[in-house]
Amino acid sequence: MDQVLIALSEPPYVSGAGVGVHGVVSPHDVFRLPDLWQLHLYGYAAELVVEGSTHTIRAGHLSLIPPGAEVHYHYRGRSEHLYAHFRLPGDADRHVVAVMRDAGDQAPIIAASLRQAIAAVPGARARAAAEVWTVLWRVANLPVAGSPHAVVAAAIEYIEADLAAPLTVPAVARAAGVSHNHLTRLFRAQTGQTVVAYIRRRRMTRALHLLRESTLAIPAIAAAVGISDLQAFNKACRRELGASPRALRARAHP
Repeated sequence: MDQVLIALSEPPYVSGAGVGVHGVVSPHDVFRLPDLWQLHLYGYAAELVVEGSTHTIRAGHLSLIPPGAEVHYHYRGRSEHLYAHFRLPGDADRHVVAVMRDAGDQAPIIAASLRQAIAAVPGARARAAAEVWTVLWRVANLPVAGSPHAVVAAAIEYIEADLAAPLTVPAVARAAGVSHNHLTRLFRAQTGQTVVAYIRRRRMTRALHLLRESTLAIPAIAAAVGISDLQAFNKACRRELGASPRALRARAHP
């Protein structure tokens, strides 16, 4: 078993969460949970066999194992991991997820959420469910390191965090770890648009939201979306949104 299909339409019911310590009494464990999903974030090297498929465990890897699957662990000494066992009530919004993944730079964030879930399980299961649900969404959206999806995801993350700054394609490419030309090709293939067009659209989308939903002054909104020149902001609004900033605000608050 290399992949599982997981439904994320509703928060899980967290049956248990904690820190598992293994490999002390025996170097080999075999078990299954008939009714519960298993999410493990590992801090050690070992080997996992799920329904006959072998997976290498490394520190920072995580596994997602469906109910009823028989698992075999082969440890190399004392082995500690964070875990959550849960039920999924929904069956919509399904995602294909690898049984074993390297969490990469998301590992510390996932670990922090799992520790919050562990602390919440005894008396605040709704909080535990929220933390585990957040982790599952992160796991479902983990890109494969070095893949086109990972590069574009890194570029978009940089853009979204820095819309108020002067953004250039070379700077975005450096943040994504690729050349300007390579990013341009990957970005168009993945999104259907150029990096510059994406930045322009996201700035205008955020500006429209602030014009409609906030009382920020128009110059402040322009600065918040990285267009410090008010005349340029007016032109961008007319070109992209079909009206001046004042007119767009007036439509939202007649």
